[in-house]
Amino acid sequence: MYRILIIAPNWIGDAVMSQPFLAALKLNYPKAQIDVLATPWVAPIYRACPEIHSVIEAPLEHKKLQWALRKQLAQGLKAKSYQACYVLPNSFKSALIPWLANIPFRIGYRGEARFGLINFALNNPSKTERPPMVERYLALAHLLNNEGQAQNIGSPVPSLQSSAEITHTTQDKLARANIKPHALYIFCPGAEYGVTKRWPAEYFAELAKKILGQNIENQIILLGSQSDHHSGQIIAQQDPGRIHNWCGQTSLDEAMAVIGLSKTVISNDSGLMHIAAALKKSQIAIFGSSDPKHTPPLSNKAQIIWLNLPCSPCHRRECPLGHLNCLKEISPERVFNSITAE
Repeated sequence: MYRILIIAPNWIGDAVMSQPFLAALKLNYPKAQIDVLATPWVAPIYRACPEIHSVIEAPLEHKKLQWALRKQLAQGLKAKSYQACYVLPNSFKSALIPWLANIPFRIGYRGEARFGLINFALNNPSKTERPPMVERYLALAHLLNNEGQAQNIGSPVPSLQSSAEITHTTQDKLARANIKPHALYIFCPGAEYGVTKRWPAEYFAELAKKILGQNIENQIILLGSQSDHHSGQIIAQQDPGRIHNWCGQTSLDEAMAVIGLSKTVISNDSGLMHIAAALKKSQIAIFGSSDPKHTPPLSNKAQIIWLNLPCSPCHRRECPLGHLNCLKEISPERVFNSITAE
C-alpha cells in the first residue's frame, strides 16, 4: 500500500485551510493511506477530515527543537514505511522527522536552511504577493504529478465533518441548558496572534445586548481558549443568564460541534473563524491588522468586515501607531446590521 505522511501546521486556521490540499492528494492517489502527524492542538481538525486514515498526535512545542522526541517519533514512523511526506510548516525542525525516518520523498517549501531535509521543493511566495493559504498548500499536492497539473476538485473550499458522537453529546448539553440551536449565536472574541486581531471585548458586549434584545429566545455562547476567558467575562456580565462563557471550557472537538449546531458565528480572524467557514455556518468575520485576501473565511455564507485603512494590513501583533483604529472604528451597530441583513 502507498502510504503518505503529512506534517501538520501548528495553527488551527492553517490546518483548516490545508483540507483542500488533502482532497487533491486523495484524488491524485486514491488508493493511498494518508496519515497526519499533528500536535494535540490541531489534531481535532484532521479527525474531521474524511481523507485522513489516522492522526498521530505528538506533543511538539512551538519554537522548541525537542531533538530526543523527534528522533523517537522518527523511529516509530520507520516501521510504517511511508513513501512520501508533505511538510506543511516552513520551519527547519518540522522537516527533521521525515528525514530521520528515511522517507524517500520529502515535499515542502524551501525555507529556514532545510536543503536536503526537503528533497522536492517549491519556492516560497514573496511576502508582498502572498497567495491565499489554500492555494499555497494545493500547489504541493501536485508537485510529484507527471503532468504537473491539478485534477479538478472544484472550488478549493475547506470542508470539515464533525464527529456524530460529539455532535450528539453537544446537542444533549445544549438541551440541558435550554439553549435552542436555531436561536444560538457564537462569539469568538479571541485570536492567538495578538491584540491587533481582537475586536474590543466591550464592543462584543454591546453587540450581545443588541442580539439578546432582538428575541427573547436568543442566547450566546462564547468560545475560545483559556486566555480568552477574561474577555468572555466582560461580555457575559451583560446578561449572565443568556450569555455563556465557555472560553477555555471546551475541547476543540466540542467547540466545532457547538459551532456546527449554531445559527450564526461572529468572530475575529482566528482559527474558529476558519472552522465556522468549513462547517458552512452563517458568519461575520472581523478583520483588523491581517489581510482578508490572504486568509479569508472560505464560504459563501461568510461576511467580512474590514476597513482597509491606509495603515492596514500591517500584520503586526501590536499597533505600530498606537490607536488600533482598524478595529475600534468598526462599530457594534455595523456588525449587528450585517447580522440582521442576512
